[in-house]
Parts: sequence; C-alpha cells; structure tokens
Amino acid sequence: MSGKNPMIFASDCEGPISKNDNAFELAEHFISDGGSFFTLISKYDDVLADVIEKPGYKPGDTLKLILPFLKAYGATDEGIREYCLKNILLVPGADDTLRFVKEAMPSYIISTSYEQYLSSLCDLIGFPYENVYCTRLNLNKYEVSEEEINQIKVFKEEITAMPMIEISPDATSVDNFSSRDQKTVKRLDEIFWREIPEMKSGRMLEAVNPIGGYEKANALKDIVSKLNCRLDNVMYVGDSITDVSPYQLVRESGGLTVSFNGNGYAVREAEVAVISGNTIPVTILADCFNRFGKHHTIKLVEEWSRSALENYCANAELRRQIFELYPENLPQVEVIKDSNRERLVKESSAFRKTVRGEAIGKLG
Repeated sequence: MSGKNPMIFASDCEGPISKNDNAFELAEHFISDGGSFFTLISKYDDVLADVIEKPGYKPGDTLKLILPFLKAYGATDEGIREYCLKNILLVPGADDTLRFVKEAMPSYIISTSYEQYLSSLCDLIGFPYENVYCTRLNLNKYEVSEEEINQIKVFKEEITAMPMIEISPDATSVDNFSSRDQKTVKRLDEIFWREIPEMKSGRMLEAVNPIGGYEKANALKDIVSKLNCRLDNVMYVGDSITDVSPYQLVRESGGLTVSFNGNGYAVREAEVAVISGNTIPVTILADCFNRFGKHHTIKLVEEWSRSALENYCANAELRRQIFELYPENLPQVEVIKDSNRERLVKESSAFRKTVRGEAIGKLG
C-alpha cells in the first residue's frame, strides 16, 4: 500500500457490500407502518434530488427526513446500534473482497448510512472504521416534547395514507406529474420544509448531514488529498442515485466506475456493469486495476470470458475461485455503451431485486 500515487478502491456499502437498506429497515422496525412510510419518502427524495434539483438537497437526504419520526417512535442511538448488529446481511463474497482489497491497496467505504450501521459492519468484517465516510448521528441529544411526538405521529399517518408518487423518466419538473402527485409533493414540501422546521424536531433536519451525492464526491476528494494521489487512480463501486456524483467525478477524472447490481441511476452513470450474486468479479476488477490500470481492466471486461480471465487476470487464485464458483456461466460483466445501456438498466434492476428483495431493490 506504499508508494507514490497508489491505486485506490472505494465503494458504497449497501448494495456492493451488504444487502441491507439500513434506513428502510430501521424505519420498518421502529415506526408503525414504517416500510410504506419510508418508501414514499424515498420516492420524494428522488423527486427533490433528480427532478426538482432542490438547492442544498442531495440524494440520500432521506436519512435526515426520517429522523424526527424515528425519534418520535422511540429510537435511540443504542437501539439503532443494537438492531444493526443483529441484522447485517452481507452480499456473498463481500467480506473476502474487502479483505483482499484492503491488503492490496488503500481501500475505503463511502456510505450514506448512519455511523451505527457502519461501525457494526466494520466490527463484523474487520474493516478499519477510520477508512469509512458515513452519516454521523447522535439522536440521543435531541429532546422532543410529548406534544411534538404526537404531532410527528399525525404527520406519519398522513404520509402513509398518501398515494405512491410516480416519476416519469422524462420528467423535468413537478408540472410533468399527475395532479394527484403534484398535490402529494406540495403537501410533503409543507411538512418537511415549513412545519417540521418550526418545531424543535426541525433541528435534526438542520444538523444531520447525510453522506450522499456531492458529499460522496467530497469524500473522494478528501481521500486523494490525504494520500497525495490523483482521482484517475480511483476505482469506485456503487449502485444507486447517491453514487451519481462520485461516478461523475471519477469518470470525468479518468478513474474507473463500476455499477454492482445497480439501479437505473447507477447504470446510466457507470462505465462497467457487474450483475452478480457474488462480489468475486469486483475483486478481480480491483486486482486488475491495481496491477495494470484502467485500460487493461476495460480490455478484460470487453472480452469477459474464461479465456479473457486467463489472459488478463494475473491472479491465479482469483481465477480458481471464480471458475469454482461459476463452473458453467460466468457472472454478467459488461462495458456500458449507448447501445446496451437501457438493456443493462433493465437486467441489472431486475437482478438487484432478486439479491436485495423487492422492497429494497426498487428504492432509488
């Protein structure tokens, strides 16, 4: 890991490493009808981040929007950590991948998830927590009155009764939405940007800064600055809307961007799509990138096959592992082009749901 301008591995957590959507699961665990509540708020997040492009709002800020509700329904820092410790679900091979990359090159996890989840995951797999960027959360410091708790619960009931927002792929403003969905977005705007900010609970929306969108890109800039390195030496792995900004930063800087079972947001921004039930292809790409650079790695992906692995993967043990795991058909690994992008969006999105479940798989 020493030497000038080392190659760097950086990955989102949920999706490429774990099957969880921790915020969804926490909402479902602590909040009455929390799964339906979170799904609507997540869709609202997509509206704010991708359609409206609300100033100061970034993908993943869902994690601050739900905090007054978690608090009202009795969540504490200790309760969140206890839940996380018991419910981490790793993608098959993820612990081996992280063990391999951290020995081979400077490696980081950049996650929108709360610190209680990331610290629990690091404890489980032995990854250095000091190499993690995530959302800091001290829920216990906020005092909320019984009156506010009751009002937050009224908001929750109102939100869960709302119809699911439908976003057309070509929507550029809320004006493109149905009148029903325009009404829903308008009411959510009132709740989150006028009514809750006037309450003491509103301090949570101001103080907590989820590490999503441009904050993930800032994390990458911080990493290369600390290592006195360049962004073209970065391989970034992601899977969702919160990874769009780091994808754009790394891709435009000449680094390598990989979607692992990504949704449409990820596949439309990354250069390589991996569709796999095991992370072994990511390990192989990381090894190749670390040894030989981006061009060599792209050649491997372009020719992805057993013979290509023999030619381009210098690590005999990794070749043995993937051939043993997949004796017949290798996992799907493709360079994303204009000609195959929409096909890969469909195939990756569909496979994502088989790995992470229907409810989590369809989240932005």
